[in-house]
Amino acid sequence: MKSLPVEDPGTPDHRSPARYLFWLARTQARTLAGGAVLGVVWMLSQALMPAVIGRAIDDGVAARDGRALLLWAGALLVLGVVQAASGIARHRFAVTNWLAAAYRTVQVVTRQATRLGATLPRRLSAGEVVSVGVADVSHLGGAMDIVGRGSGAVVAIVAVAAILLAASPPLGLIVLVGVPVILVLAAPLLKPFREREEGHRELVGELTTHATDLVAGLRVLRGIGGERLFFERYRDESQRVREAGVRVARAESRLSGAEVLLPGLLVALVTWVGARFAAQGTISAGQLVAFYGYAVFLIHPLKTVGEAAGKITKAYVAAGRVVAVLRLRPEVALEGTSRPAGGGELVDAASGVVVRPGRLTAIAAADPRDAQAIADRLGRYADGEVTYGGTPLRDIAGVRELILVAVNEDRLFSGPLAESLAPPRAEEGAPGQAPEESLERVLDRALETAAAEDIVAAAGRDAHVAEAGREFSGGQQQRLRLARALAADPEVLVLVEPTSAVDAHTEARIAGRLGEGRRGRTTVVCTTSPLMLDRADHVVYVENGAVAAQGRHRDLLASEPRYAAAVTRGEASDPAPGRAEDSAPDRAQDRAQDRAQETRGDAEPAAHP
Repeated sequence: MKSLPVEDPGTPDHRSPARYLFWLARTQARTLAGGAVLGVVWMLSQALMPAVIGRAIDDGVAARDGRALLLWAGALLVLGVVQAASGIARHRFAVTNWLAAAYRTVQVVTRQATRLGATLPRRLSAGEVVSVGVADVSHLGGAMDIVGRGSGAVVAIVAVAAILLAASPPLGLIVLVGVPVILVLAAPLLKPFREREEGHRELVGELTTHATDLVAGLRVLRGIGGERLFFERYRDESQRVREAGVRVARAESRLSGAEVLLPGLLVALVTWVGARFAAQGTISAGQLVAFYGYAVFLIHPLKTVGEAAGKITKAYVAAGRVVAVLRLRPEVALEGTSRPAGGGELVDAASGVVVRPGRLTAIAAADPRDAQAIADRLGRYADGEVTYGGTPLRDIAGVRELILVAVNEDRLFSGPLAESLAPPRAEEGAPGQAPEESLERVLDRALETAAAEDIVAAAGRDAHVAEAGREFSGGQQQRLRLARALAADPEVLVLVEPTSAVDAHTEARIAGRLGEGRRGRTTVVCTTSPLMLDRADHVVYVENGAVAAQGRHRDLLASEPRYAAAVTRGEASDPAPGRAEDSAPDRAQDRAQDRAQETRGDAEPAAHP
């Protein structure tokens, strides 16, 4: 059988949901064709059994011919063997088709998520992505799975109609006319089912998003006493999802009921007409038994056709969700080809921020959103007139390797702790990456700079990290993420509030070590922490999105009241004459100590009653 998943899923056709489904079918055309052929053999072998039984009754039992009875019994045995063998093989192909469609969809969606990068969480919720990877791939696999049985059902219906026409034209016409009538009567039930399925799918995606957000922030919610409020809100939303699910179930139950009722009426009609013909002597007793067998058998293929309609409807809705993801485009294209030689100034024209090479530059913004916007432009996560060494970032190849932006929304990866923090292995001399023999040394230096060596010592270098590192506290996660960014050793490292969740003593250690740990490299820290600002080589104060002042931290505290208010949370009073330079830094350091009391050690919030 085919090895899954495939190495290259191919380029999907995302112009419409139908085109995506056809693309999936084309990529696995061989296994789909094999499943369809086996489905036809499997269903036809069952369709021929009533005819064989009828001949056995007429030629063997009624005629008292033992050899004829034995012959038709042997034919029935052969059909049974063929039906069993083809059924097993068809099921294997069906499973392969299901898995191939599901895996291929997961691959193309994952690849698209990688391409989108920072654009994905801005344009699509986490719950929507999870729903695509869990529910939608199942529906797409179901559409590919039903191809084999659906093909067999259609061929079997045609074959039975032909047999009935040959034996009794009225009965054959009843089947030929009755099947389209059944499909026409069931068609109106598909539209409300699809609409309700789409609405339910939308609500499930939103609820999944809220659930992931709730789990991620549970510790914080408990700390601020908001757990009950969010619990009630989640309960209300889940009830809306339940009600939508009930509406979907009602529509699906009507469709399922029609799948049984309408074929059952056709079976009853065929049986009734066949019995009248037998009583009139138009058909033989064996033919009557065969017609009854066909009437009972027809329930299966007709129900399969209805099932295929339902699965294809669900797959169409799911394909629409997948197509919506595949249509997204990165907000900022990374298609540069230039490679600047050596370091240079990193200049953001929109704000006027100039980052000199080889220095530790701090950006303190009155509004934290301004600092985040600048960091996004410096890392080319947002478009802007930014140059590096005089070359526009949009023209530079490998921006992500050259400039690394680390934010608190980053996540730790599952796996061995040291392995999840270490930089990628590379050949000796590769820029921005450490050779294999120095990985341990590079990681040790990064852990020391991030004041995270105690975490690794306590947990063990080979300790398994759970999803997103949830076994660590908020402050521990932040220090480990900082160590990972430092170990990558990029030419330019942009850190956004890297110490917001640690206590003042740990923050002081990180501030004192960061400059030495990044010696010779360019480092940008977006923060309003006095401890970090005091250790920076150069501080840039941003107000209303533009540079308002710059210089050393202590000089700015003495000369810029707005800067002092921003970095001391607006609690700094006017300094006494002649003591501005001393009192302002002292107040900043005192405020940092107050932060330590608030964080209560690595930002574990206190539980409120």
